[in-house]
Amino acid sequence: MDKFTTLTGTAAPMPMVNIDTDKIIPKQFLKTIARTGLGKHLFEEMRYTLDGAEIPSFVLNKPSYRNAKIIVAGDNFGCGSSREHAPWALLDFGIRCVISSSFADIFYNNCFKNGILPIKLPKEDVDRLMAEAEFGANATFTIDLERQEITGPDGKTTAFDIDPLRKHCLLNGLDDIGQTMQKAAAIDSFEHQQRTQQPWLYR
Repeated sequence: MDKFTTLTGTAAPMPMVNIDTDKIIPKQFLKTIARTGLGKHLFEEMRYTLDGAEIPSFVLNKPSYRNAKIIVAGDNFGCGSSREHAPWALLDFGIRCVISSSFADIFYNNCFKNGILPIKLPKEDVDRLMAEAEFGANATFTIDLERQEITGPDGKTTAFDIDPLRKHCLLNGLDDIGQTMQKAAAIDSFEHQQRTQQPWLYR
């Protein structure tokens, strides 16, 4: 998993509430177990017509936001089914941070496991950042995870809270397996001792 330290990029405004995981990545794309290739289908039903043409009015199809790295979203982002393909699709598109007043719990947890930083803020802060994200090509935000600050295009900073363990894991690029492998020496020592004391367990 890639480390998340400081991220600077365009923030795309998505003021809709209750953007569910089926909107993020529709069910027909859940057959793959690969984490790549899903970005082109991110928000498929909002980005494209039935014949595959882009819908110009959708925010990520606008020239200023095609390379967005951050989404500022309405309340309850990531609700719906628990598909991990949703953060995979966001990450494959290039989104590393989503800012909202609230997230569905499973989606929120899946983001951390895949190197995406979901930031919860009071609604008034989200509304202000949403307005700044409307600046188009000038909607450049900087997310500093170590300092736990968002710097908007006007230079104003907004502090955010994050669980210390999740912060540590993002800063060091550690998913669940990575956290376990930090204890590799202790695990090897235990297995060696167990093989010596209880060899029948390994036959």
